[in-house]
Amino acid sequence: MNHSQTGSSRRQLLIFIGILLIATNLRAPFTGLPPLLPLIQTDFALSTVATGALTTLPLLAFALLSPVSALFARKFGLEKALFIAVLTIAIGILLRSVGHVWSLFLGTWVLGMGIAAGNVLLPSVVKRDFPNKVAALTGAYALTMGIAAALGSATAIPLAQHFGWQWALLALLLLPISTLLVWSTQLKSAQAIDSHNTQMSTQNSIWRSALAWQVTLFLGLNSTIYYVIVGWLPSILADAGLSATEAGSLHGIMQLATALPGLIIAPILHRLHDQRIPAVTVAACSAIALLGLWLAPQFALLWSIFFGIGTGAGIILGLAFIGLRTHNAQQAAALSGMSQCIGYLLAAVGPMLFGALHDVFAGWHVVLILCTLLAVLIGIIGLWVGRNRQMTD
Repeated sequence: MNHSQTGSSRRQLLIFIGILLIATNLRAPFTGLPPLLPLIQTDFALSTVATGALTTLPLLAFALLSPVSALFARKFGLEKALFIAVLTIAIGILLRSVGHVWSLFLGTWVLGMGIAAGNVLLPSVVKRDFPNKVAALTGAYALTMGIAAALGSATAIPLAQHFGWQWALLALLLLPISTLLVWSTQLKSAQAIDSHNTQMSTQNSIWRSALAWQVTLFLGLNSTIYYVIVGWLPSILADAGLSATEAGSLHGIMQLATALPGLIIAPILHRLHDQRIPAVTVAACSAIALLGLWLAPQFALLWSIFFGIGTGAGIILGLAFIGLRTHNAQQAAALSGMSQCIGYLLAAVGPMLFGALHDVFAGWHVVLILCTLLAVLIGIIGLWVGRNRQMTD
């Protein structure tokens, strides 16, 4: 192997490691907060609405900033744009951990901005540098993202009990710091992904593409039911008669289950001509789990695992579709921005809307039925978006 090949292989390895490290920052800073909300609410005497805003703010940031994140890549290059995104997450974690109510909300919004950009741009790096391994790399970084989120949630309360909730949140700073150290090696090779005119043309054409809307709805509706259940599962299980400890444990198991598809879905996709069967299968897992929570909550452990696997695989598939249905990194960035803008807008509205339905109908049965119907709709959309085709140039 000559010097050029050795250098290229080393760069590919560093990019692969960097992708996985960036992925650790895209969920854990968000999911590490909810277990600490009771402590934070008590310390600052926050209302229920204000406490709920701490979980809604990042989702709104995801929705509002996703469409423009690709513009940062056009101006600075993917490498620098992702470096800035991770640096923004680090600044948000620092602000959130200061111990003032204003910094808590500001830091939550700031880290949401960084996560939004990272969510949009990471599939573009996968598409650009590993075009023949999109499904495998997407599965790998989704697995990493899920494991980091589960560890963040699991360690939050023990750290808070020993050092306080501020230090529990600050501990998450290890994720962006380690990522910045590795990803800084890529900054010298940063290049803009395309010219202004071509970028704007792509942005406009994406929103007029039927296939782009199918990818968007598949990812968006899957995110909606995921965040509804993430937000309300402990309450659903408590109403079904489980203790707070049992409900909390099952909530953590569900999040861990979202990481499991990353181990198996990539090899399956590699052997299939298209993705229709996996798309319908994962939607069916979610639908069965939601029906189970309604009709047989005594088997909540099984339904929690089923739901985690279904929505976790749905997220991986949705992210993989961004690379599989586009021709280049520029088009992938535009589709990623569109799909995650709509997806997180739905995800931000979903928990509040379905929480209101719970109050109106004095129970969770209507919420679970509607979520089941959404899962069925995801399966129908999966029959379209799972076909082996790409958007036109």
